[in-house]
Amino acid sequence: MVSAIGEVPQKTLEILEPWRGRKGFLIPVLQAVQHAFGYVPKEAIEVISREMKMPTAEIYGVVTFYAQFHLKPRGRHIIRVCRGTACHVRGSLKLLQKVKEMLKVEENGTTEDLRFTLEPVACLGACGLAPVMMIDEDTHGRLVPDKLGPIMDQYA
Repeated sequence: MVSAIGEVPQKTLEILEPWRGRKGFLIPVLQAVQHAFGYVPKEAIEVISREMKMPTAEIYGVVTFYAQFHLKPRGRHIIRVCRGTACHVRGSLKLLQKVKEMLKVEENGTTEDLRFTLEPVACLGACGLAPVMMIDEDTHGRLVPDKLGPIMDQYA
């Protein structure tokens, strides 16, 4: 049930409750907010700022500093295409282009249906399987663009 003040502010107030009067709370609160919504909504930052008497600029500074936090909704499945040297030499740019074409999104974009978010990454640490792509926690290696369709279909 959504309260009169809205789902995001109400849920953010609930998340903040155990942290009232304590110091060093910001990162765990932001983690809880992101867990609840899948990202850190602007409305949540405003509530945290108001309730904890902290400048919004300070909160945005933390959110934008740490790669774990996101200010926009993300897909249910995160696709990471490795762009490291071994993967690059073995054709990861073609894989990245094919995924962008299939999803109709740009790098770091999310599909309209919130099914996928595409993130090129510097290295996935699986150079022996180059080129490599991860979807959520699943690693897919020795890829060629023609193999992508059946792999992506698994995440429907």
